[in-house]
Amino acid sequence: MANHIAHFEIFASDVERTRKFYEQAFAWRFEVGGPPDFYHIFTGPPVEHGISRGLIAKRRGPAAQGAINAFRCTISVRSIAETMAAIQAEGGKIRGSMAEIPDVGRVAEFADTEGNVGCIMQHVPGHPFEAK
Repeated sequence: MANHIAHFEIFASDVERTRKFYEQAFAWRFEVGGPPDFYHIFTGPPVEHGISRGLIAKRRGPAAQGAINAFRCTISVRSIAETMAAIQAEGGKIRGSMAEIPDVGRVAEFADTEGNVGCIMQHVPGHPFEAK
């Protein structure tokens, strides 16, 4: 049995601001998912090597301070430079510099408008996770 990741969750103090950030920076689609401040996230059509669904929900307490203490997700992008610019234009921050991983691609870490940390990766052409 494969123990694959079924979906991901983003917690936010300001759900609408966070939703707008991901809509604009990554072109994700959101649908109301039940109680107020709760949305289903659609990152695109289902893909063989990726997660295409998630949730966004109201954070119930303060964001953790200090080191990352959760799973960190990486978003496959067509252009790391364009995506870094979009993240910053929408109020996110690039954390550190872009790094090259031989035979894999270029990666950069970012924080969204709520301080959630993730990565973006532009895979080398032909890589199974390459964004099309």
